Amino acid sequence: MKPVGASTPHPATASTRPSSSMGQLLLGLSLMLIAFNLRPLFASLSVMLPDLLQGTALTSVSAGYLTTLPVLCLGVFAPLAPLLGQRIGPERTLLLALLMLTLGTGLRGLGDIYSLFLGTAIAGAAIAVGNVLLPSVVKRDFPTIPGLMTGLYTMALCGGAASAAALTLPMARYLGGSWTAGLAVWALPAGLVLLIWAPRALRGGVLRRQSRRRVQGLWRDPLAWQVTFFMGLQSALAYCVFGWVAPILMERGLDGVQAGLVLSVSIMVQVLTCLLVPSFAARRKDQRLVNAALALTAAAGLLGLLLAPLSTIWGWAVLQGIGQGGLFAMAMTVIVLRSPDFHVAAHLSGMSQGVGYILAAFGPLLVGVLHSATGSYAASGWLFAAIGVCGALNGWGAGRPILVKARAMERAAPHE
Repeated sequence: MKPVGASTPHPATASTRPSSSMGQLLLGLSLMLIAFNLRPLFASLSVMLPDLLQGTALTSVSAGYLTTLPVLCLGVFAPLAPLLGQRIGPERTLLLALLMLTLGTGLRGLGDIYSLFLGTAIAGAAIAVGNVLLPSVVKRDFPTIPGLMTGLYTMALCGGAASAAALTLPMARYLGGSWTAGLAVWALPAGLVLLIWAPRALRGGVLRRQSRRRVQGLWRDPLAWQVTFFMGLQSALAYCVFGWVAPILMERGLDGVQAGLVLSVSIMVQVLTCLLVPSFAARRKDQRLVNAALALTAAAGLLGLLLAPLSTIWGWAVLQGIGQGGLFAMAMTVIVLRSPDFHVAAHLSGMSQGVGYILAAFGPLLVGVLHSATGSYAASGWLFAAIGVCGALNGWGAGRPILVKARAMERAAPHE
């Protein structure tokens, strides 16, 4: 067996890299379209949650389970993504994820609680696969501009969330006022991207040599664990925003459309910081200060949305968007920057998102539990502050200018 370093291109991957600048541009746009569809599941549920609580048998605790379920699925299914990518190739794996996302999102619109939970779980599993494979594809196909490409697809992720936050409730009212329509309508853009991606995914054969490569030492590496906790804690904060900011603002006196707009503005600011922060940070010697500052900014903004006077709510929404967008982009960027090659990047992405999202699932769940126990969202302030501080500490460690010591190993070919 021999280690495969960042400077050793793999013959199986060379043929998958776009051969022209136009091909690379089209691949980049396709990845952005895929990324756009990986967040409406969360933001659409957030703005429709009060309607669900009024129109179904959901309680605050069961609503907490529902908002936690897709995040938990992100953690459970993330480690399977690199294994599946090795078996059938990243392109076909992403195609399968888009198919599951379309079906799961549509299933949420059938109108019963069982379909709502089942569809959410299926779509959450699909998003887990997309989340994990996007950084490794960037590492493989855009090795000279990882910061820019990470910024672009994280911008698209935030754009999808912002669109869902702003448009779900108006579309639901246009389609008859049903919460089912508001949730199911997001299957349409996912299905469209499925059709766009299918020709590329189905072209060519499966990359069989990838299945002979395994990564050693990753789970024993302290840096890999700091990257993992950084990912998990920023995700916990993000899914508290996606799942609970709209209900928090409605409890404070805003109507549903206003709350959705505040959430949408916060996420739209994330779009800008997602684009700008990775390229800036990737050019720095290390990313420690950037990571820590963004974690504290995101937590402070969320505390402002929870506790500050409503007259200042738009300013806190902007501040939270600046912190959260940059924080998410940096969590994805450090996966690429701390990996010696795209094989390790895929497995580090699977580890950080697998463990990280299971950790993150406790964030929105605890918000629901605390609200049920106290009758108010104010008690969640301590939770948001703790997540921010712990995220800053792990972001400092993950920002150090070193690589994880794990290496991809090539298995000897079996004797014929």
